[in-house]
Amino acid sequence: MNKQQLAAKIWQSANKMRSKIEANEYKDYILGFIFYKFLSDKLEKFALEQGLEKSNFADELTEANGELVNHVKRNLGYFISYEHLFSTWLAQGSDFNIANVRTAMSAFSRNIAENYISVFDGIFKTLESGLSKLGDTAASQTNAVKDLFVLIADIPMDGKQGYDVLGFIYEYLISMFAANAGKKAGEFYTPHEVSLLMSEIIADHLKDREEISIYDPTSGSGSLLINIGHSVAKHLKSADSIKYYAQELKENTYNLTRMNLVMRGILPSNIFTRNADTLEDDWPLEGEPLYLDAVVSNPPYSQPWNPKDKEGDIRYKRFGVAPQAKADFAFLLHDLFHLKPDGIMTIVLPHGVLFRGGEEEKIRKNLIEYNHIDAIIGLPANIFFGTGIPTIIVVLRQERERNNVLMIDASKHFIKVGKNNHLQASDIKRIVDCVTHRRELPKFSRIVPKAEIVANGYNLNIPRYVDSAEPAEQWDIFATIHGGIPKAELAQFADYWAAFDGLQTALFTDNGTPYVQPKTDNLKAAMQSHASVLNYQAQFAQNFANFTTSLESLLIEPMETLNISQTQQQLAELIREKVQAMPLLDFYTAYQKLDDLWRADVAGIAADLEMIQTEGKQAIKQVDPFMVLKKDSKTKKEAEVQDGWVGHILPFELVQAVKLPQELATLKAKETRLAEIAAEMQSILENLSEEEKACPAVNEEGDGFINAEIPKALQQELEADGIAIAKKADLTKAIDKHTFAEESLGAKLQAAYKLLAEEKTLKAELKTLSAELHSKTKAAIEALDDAEALDLLRQKWFVPLNAAMCRLPENMLAQFSQKLSALCDKYANTYQHISERKQESAAALAQMMDELTGSEFDLQGIAAWQAILKG
Repeated sequence: MNKQQLAAKIWQSANKMRSKIEANEYKDYILGFIFYKFLSDKLEKFALEQGLEKSNFADELTEANGELVNHVKRNLGYFISYEHLFSTWLAQGSDFNIANVRTAMSAFSRNIAENYISVFDGIFKTLESGLSKLGDTAASQTNAVKDLFVLIADIPMDGKQGYDVLGFIYEYLISMFAANAGKKAGEFYTPHEVSLLMSEIIADHLKDREEISIYDPTSGSGSLLINIGHSVAKHLKSADSIKYYAQELKENTYNLTRMNLVMRGILPSNIFTRNADTLEDDWPLEGEPLYLDAVVSNPPYSQPWNPKDKEGDIRYKRFGVAPQAKADFAFLLHDLFHLKPDGIMTIVLPHGVLFRGGEEEKIRKNLIEYNHIDAIIGLPANIFFGTGIPTIIVVLRQERERNNVLMIDASKHFIKVGKNNHLQASDIKRIVDCVTHRRELPKFSRIVPKAEIVANGYNLNIPRYVDSAEPAEQWDIFATIHGGIPKAELAQFADYWAAFDGLQTALFTDNGTPYVQPKTDNLKAAMQSHASVLNYQAQFAQNFANFTTSLESLLIEPMETLNISQTQQQLAELIREKVQAMPLLDFYTAYQKLDDLWRADVAGIAADLEMIQTEGKQAIKQVDPFMVLKKDSKTKKEAEVQDGWVGHILPFELVQAVKLPQELATLKAKETRLAEIAAEMQSILENLSEEEKACPAVNEEGDGFINAEIPKALQQELEADGIAIAKKADLTKAIDKHTFAEESLGAKLQAAYKLLAEEKTLKAELKTLSAELHSKTKAAIEALDDAEALDLLRQKWFVPLNAAMCRLPENMLAQFSQKLSALCDKYANTYQHISERKQESAAALAQMMDELTGSEFDLQGIAAWQAILKG
């Protein structure tokens, strides 16, 4: 189930619950039941692996079976008896009662293993104490929970979705229920792309370590920790060598952190969580301080706190205490304190920490003098839900050799989706490359020496160091008056002139002045046919000549065992090597194309590989029922019903194009003809006179031209030819066979009638042909041999990826010609030409005014006006 399908199901269920609970509380119930189902399913799977028969679950999975209970608790950390399993609730049907949930929650609390108390204790508090909110009576509460079960039964929980299921549900519900949840709700969830950005930076720093510990002191939904773990795990032998530490103030959100970590397959023994105030109640309460390899956080912005008596706090006494009104630096210093000497931390903060004065200025000065700030990344505004303020990511280390700060202004690198801005994969890649390789890119990133920061009074405001603003447009006075293209403005294309030898001379005439003249009105055509451009395209094609061979060795041969994330990076570096061998091309544009085709949440290459690795190559030849929501005409309730089939991996359209081309061509031809009929019918309607449109025989509502009432004009026209019309059938017959005068209403109706008849026949044929093609496609997929299946998979993966790469020079040249044409158009209409045309128009108007007549005073006025026009 992809994100869009999951969102639709959640929203449908949420609407049913609106009358029962506050919209913003809905998430606590759905997330709680989702997690309980996850634990139930996990226990059932474990029981089967231990040799228990499912038919014996009712007798064996009981609290009375002490030996089994202890064995399960030792391995899973908890025990759920058969009567309390989620699957048992579903099987009970009408016998299920809300009391079952209350009993199950109580039983769960007493069946947690001693060493897993911190992971599971109190995790279902909402379900333990809040069920009464679901209805006034036990019956209404029972029905509300049953509605939730219908949704939850279909939600994927196997950890193989390629996205954070609980985090996505949380973010989706928060955004949909914004009015009720309040803006502050956005604090609990860090957008996936921001989590991914921070994770990739940290993963690169930690990639060579055997064991890793990561900590989020304001963990929220746990998405940051999960994403960091996922990114770091790509470089480790085992994901089980990562330990997760999380602290969260709000109890419901703290429970969500624990649920999320457990559901992502993290061993409970690797999960360490606390429900406490990070600033007031540091971790641990006693013993040695907690030091970790990575600390990451997205704390609430500019939150008030209590700095009283904090001067002696070991976290703050070296750097200073944050002001009472804004705890931003309190969180930062807390994070930094818990970092190992060779560790790394990233924290999201508002821009104000970069330049505000007072106590914050002192802290900032100390951080710079002690050389802790490694990089500052300016993010786009409106990227976090619930707040439009621009934010930054600060990267810090305990020990650094370099004496500078990398400044990145990524504020203009985003796409707009709805009301929010989002970082694309290419934006994240650009930032991560700059941080991990200390790269400087024009108008984007710059390594700033410490001395320059000191000279600026320790002000770290990014625009002081990175100018990302577009230059103001300039207008050349001479060219504006007399025309020509200023050489100074052509110089902005210096990289293009260097790459395309002789192109500038071919496009422009140079008469020795600071201005040139275009040699052609069609710059694009002249450019595309120039030898240097053709040679450039040939060189690009040569660079990518072995691309398909590389794809074969990277993707096809090891598909069942390859590391999916690492393979994407290998492919990205291969593309980088080929793209950067050519001037003018942007690797990050190419990377975005790769990611668009790769992403697991849109049935991309990654999703296909996950299925193949989980289910085997046989999955390529599999078809699945295509389920849709339909409303029952009797019960008026929506239910999922099958509507044909869909390829598990191979799209039907691809299989039809390769295996059933003739059938597909026949179908497409008839679809084309159907579209032509619609256009012809519309043309007939548009050509009717107003009088004809008023005729009862003409119906513009789309259900035909012939109405029951016979138009008098048409009846008279037919009777004049000796054709008697007594009923509609006579009219239809007459229109079908009679010869009408050209352009008469009868002729138009006759043409429309024939089109309607053809349309009816075509629709019937299309329905039959479409069903036959669908059936043949299903059969064709299931009948594929291994070689045919792999060939189709190559066409699904390789063809669009090759096409996307091949379009890179084409798109670059199109943008170049567009900019060049715009420059030429800028000076095409000179002030001199405009002035001349204005004078010509004025003279012509003055001459026409000679023909005007009127009174003595009118003529005097006209004469004065003519004098003005003539100058």
